[in-house]
Amino acid sequence: MAYDVSTQVVSNGRASSDSLHMVGFTVGTEEFCVDILKVQEIIRMVEITLMPNSPDFVEGVINLRGKIIPIIDFRKRMHLPFSDNLNEQNRRIVVVSFGRITVGLVVDKVSHVMKLSPDQISPTPDVIKGFESECLMGVGRSGDRLLILLDLEKMFKEEEFNQLADAA
Repeated sequence: MAYDVSTQVVSNGRASSDSLHMVGFTVGTEEFCVDILKVQEIIRMVEITLMPNSPDFVEGVINLRGKIIPIIDFRKRMHLPFSDNLNEQNRRIVVVSFGRITVGLVVDKVSHVMKLSPDQISPTPDVIKGFESECLMGVGRSGDRLLILLDLEKMFKEEEFNQLADAA
């Protein structure tokens, strides 16, 4: 069943009756999840061709079976601190498609595929809502872990979205 993840968490703090199927990954000490329907594939790190005059969060591009894919450093895009204990062997590129673009997100580790039921999802706390947090669609709970649920389509400003679409 196809559905738009961004509409799953509603203002009263309850999710719709459908469970969310998510792909989880870590960056630093934080765990994030994205809609599994937006994930095309997960690949090992490959050589990235640098692109001059691109935003600092754009690492460059890769050629994935004949298609040019812009590569986004998720850590930089989300303003997360650099980690000294990064395991390069675990790093992956999560290739996602949303709107009219396909991009690769560089993450520290892909951790799991999971299903979150409505009672495991809470809306984004009001204290962190704002322009830079529009891509946060809620917080998931899995045991004692908190997972940040992302709305990929709101991760980029319109100008950035257009630049990424042009690069591909």
